[in-house]
Amino acid sequence: MLVDGKWTEDWQPVQKADDQGRFVRQVSSFRHWITPDGRPGPTGEGGFRAEAGRYRLYVALICPWASRALMARALKGLQALIPVTVVNPVLTDQGWRFGGYPGADDDPLFGAGHIHELYTRADPRFTGRATVPVLWDMATGRLVNNESADILRMLDTAFEELVPSDLRLYPQDLAAGIDALNPRLYDLLNNGVYKAGFATTQAAYDEAVAGVFEMLDALEDQLTGDFLFGDRLTESDIRAFVTLIRFDAAYHGLFKTNRRAIAAYPRLSAYLRRMLALPGVRDTVNMDHIVAGYYSIKALNPTGIRPVGPDHVAALLAGD
Repeated sequence: MLVDGKWTEDWQPVQKADDQGRFVRQVSSFRHWITPDGRPGPTGEGGFRAEAGRYRLYVALICPWASRALMARALKGLQALIPVTVVNPVLTDQGWRFGGYPGADDDPLFGAGHIHELYTRADPRFTGRATVPVLWDMATGRLVNNESADILRMLDTAFEELVPSDLRLYPQDLAAGIDALNPRLYDLLNNGVYKAGFATTQAAYDEAVAGVFEMLDALEDQLTGDFLFGDRLTESDIRAFVTLIRFDAAYHGLFKTNRRAIAAYPRLSAYLRRMLALPGVRDTVNMDHIVAGYYSIKALNPTGIRPVGPDHVAALLAGD
């Protein structure tokens, strides 16, 4: 990680744990918002006006948090406005790096070798982990935001004057329900699989796994329509999908969340097929990057051996 702008130690999956061995995730540091007129958003400074071609999104296709942003970009039709740079899925001792893997890009702006170089370009004294997604302002050379929840929500509304859309991922009439579901979805499932995989005590693992399957059971029960809120796609569906699509191929084995596979849930399985059929969503899922990335985590898989399956995930992505 970076300490006062200097790379100080090899990348580790767990930078912090509480006194019970529970994995603790770093809080995002850059929280500016793109808005239609450049005024400040809910957090951060102003000056980031929605403009075509001004912003670049840096992502890892392994990463569910980055894939949230990619999905919003696709569903809102913003591909032509916001270019994307994909990093290498294989985690190195210096974290995310550019190039060197099929489907991974070199850094087109600065020729950086690793994502952490963008962080120190944005803040020469930065301390913390260099995470993705990164939303970068190419006009001013500033890191706008590295919090996927913020990026998901700003892409929903900021560019409406440039690319009008009938889709609203955070509609006001469903806001209360979304706001109630999202924290549980994050704590028990999105971050819950990581809390299970990176637990350093049996008690922390047992607690995390119980939460994961509590949430999966609840989602299975909630899916009485096409999406989590009936027939309307919302940001909660994006939050759920990015974890569900990785579950059987990565979390079930590597993170030891193996009580049941998603394939054992009829409604969740059908839900994944519906989500993948939405315009642009399938293009945000690269299972080769996902498997390569997760199974490159030396602390969990020191031999680096990649599993060959499961076959049902390949069939799902092929549309079978």
